This record gives sequence, structure tokens and C-alpha cells, in this order.
Amino acid sequence: MKRTLLPLNGLRVFDAAARHLSFTRAADELAVTPAAVGQQIRALEDVLGVVLFRRAPKGLELTPEGTRGLEALRAGFLQFEDSVRAMQQGQGSKRLTIAAPRDISRYWLLPRLADYAKSDEDFRFQLIAADEPLDFTEANVDLAVRYTADPGDIECLPLGEQQAVWVGEGERVCWEGGAGGDIRLSVADAGLALEAARAGIGRARIPHMLAEAAGADWHDAETARRRYWLVAPLPQWRQAKVRALVEALNA
Repeated sequence: MKRTLLPLNGLRVFDAAARHLSFTRAADELAVTPAAVGQQIRALEDVLGVVLFRRAPKGLELTPEGTRGLEALRAGFLQFEDSVRAMQQGQGSKRLTIAAPRDISRYWLLPRLADYAKSDEDFRFQLIAADEPLDFTEANVDLAVRYTADPGDIECLPLGEQQAVWVGEGERVCWEGGAGGDIRLSVADAGLALEAARAGIGRARIPHMLAEAAGADWHDAETARRRYWLVAPLPQWRQAKVRALVEALNA
């Protein structure tokens, strides 16, 4: 069934004016001018086809039509407030789901989550391994770390330097694809490339932020096309618990 479009702003103004029986005091409550209150009331009366107020020697009075609808209107606004509180309960939750590549989770993210958790023992985290872009809603994720050149049309914050560094010596350990006679080993991610280089298998070009987080001895820094980002859709990014975590991770 198609719902009737309700003039909610006008009804809100009507509720305030009815409580105060004064356009001036209603305007003070709503932080608008008395003229704006009067315009909203007249527009509401036009939509409803009834007169809601009449002027009396002592000031404003509600008409029978206005009085008849007031109790249900106020009950409706209370239900709206209950609905908003119910939707905001997740804001007070201390559970956060984070998606990140395994290598940066191990060396950079997990130590920081451990420090962050010390600020409040009630925090709970779920960490998901994700190397590719994901559907935040389907995965029920609050925040993600991505290694990319362009995070896309999404709220984001860059992390670390946009640099790559070399670890180890000798033939290449490759993790970003490519071909060549000097590739000694191909692995799945930068973390494995780092471990291979540390084991003496060859040299690996990895993100500067990962090398720093892992305490690796590196050399020959160079500008990189990709970098790490904190990312989330705007609704998740606006959550107080997400904003607080973003601030802590970026400190």
C-alpha cells in the first residue's frame, strides 16, 4: 500500500506551537523566526484543509480540529524517537569488524589494535583477511585497510608514505606479478616476499609502511604507484566508534 507523504516539518512546528500556544516561543525552541513558524502553520493548514489555531484575546487557541489530532501526533513523535534510538544502538556497540590484507594485519594492524583495546576492555574486534575490494554491507564490515592506487568513491584516509623499498639482495622475489629471468621466487603477497627476502632467497620490493612496521632492514626507497588506505562507506565512516579507531590508527 502506498504511504501518504506526511508534512513532517510542518507537523513538528505545529507540535511546538501547540505546546507553547505562541508562535514566538515556538520559534525560540526551533531556532527560527516567528514569521517562519506562521508560514509553516499556514502551509500545513492548506495541506490538511483545516484551521489549526485561532486568535483569542489571551493569545492563540487550538481549534477542535487541532486538538483532535494533537495526542496522536505527539505519540507518533515519541515513536519516531524510539525508532531513532533503536537505530543508534549500534553506535554504542563496542564491536568492530575490520578487513585488511594478512601481511599488513600481522605487522601493522594487530599491534595497534592491541594498544587500542587497552583503552577499554569491553572492545571486541573481528578481523577479516581481504586483499580485494569487498561489499561492506554483505560482509558487515565497519572499516577496511586497502593497498591501492585509487580507493575509489568511498571515504578514505591515506596511511604511511607512498613509497616502496627493497629488502634483501640478489634475484627478485616477486609478489605483484610480472616476468623476467631474474625472478627467483613468486609469492602471494608482500608479507611472504618480505619473509623470503629475510630468509636470504633474494630481494623484494615491498611497501615502505610494511617494511617499517616489520622492522626490516631496507634500502633504495622509491615512489610507488600504490599505498595503504583506511576506507569505509560514509555511513560506517560516520560512526563514532569507527571515527575513534581511525583517529587512533592514524596517530
